[in-house]
This record gives sequence, C-alpha cells and structure tokens, in this order.
Amino acid sequence: MVTLEYESPNLTAKIAGDIDHHTAMTIREQIDMSIESYSPEMLYMDFRDVTFMDSSGIGLVMGRYKLMREVGGQVEVINTSKHIKRVMSLAGLDKLAKIR
Repeated sequence: MVTLEYESPNLTAKIAGDIDHHTAMTIREQIDMSIESYSPEMLYMDFRDVTFMDSSGIGLVMGRYKLMREVGGQVEVINTSKHIKRVMSLAGLDKLAKIR
C-alpha cells in the first residue's frame, strides 16, 4: 500500500506493509502516475511502515530513480530500518539515492 502526498515541489510516497513482486507493481504504478502528473523535483520514498521487502523493493527504488532523473528530479529514501538500509546499500542504491 502507498499513500502519496504532493506539496510542491516534493512528492512523498509513504509505503506500508510488505514489498514483494505482487505489491511492488501496484505501488510502482501509483507513484509513476503521480510523478507524471506533478513532475516533482524530489521524490521521498518513506519506508517507515514497511514490514518486509524482497528484491522487488530494490527494483522499485531503482525504477523511480530512473523516472525521476528523466523529469530532472531526485529520489531520497527515508525512515528505513537498519536491515532495509543495509540491503539497499549492498545493492548499491546508496550511490543513486540518499538513504536515511
């Protein structure tokens, strides 16, 4: 599940629950529609309420990074647990987006 909040020039995607193959597709579609509608300068992906993430979560962040780059924006991943931050760093996402 994702809740999207746009406050110019920022879009925040508050993600909750599990991120797996099935849920990542829905989350991706909703975030992408908002990016296309608002063309934000910054996309904050809030992982505070994420309870589980497999490799689909890595793909979710990487794809949004690419889309935001196309519209001239940036991505910042916020409120990650230590485990999720470690997984993202091992996957090299910290070289694409700020993770905090």
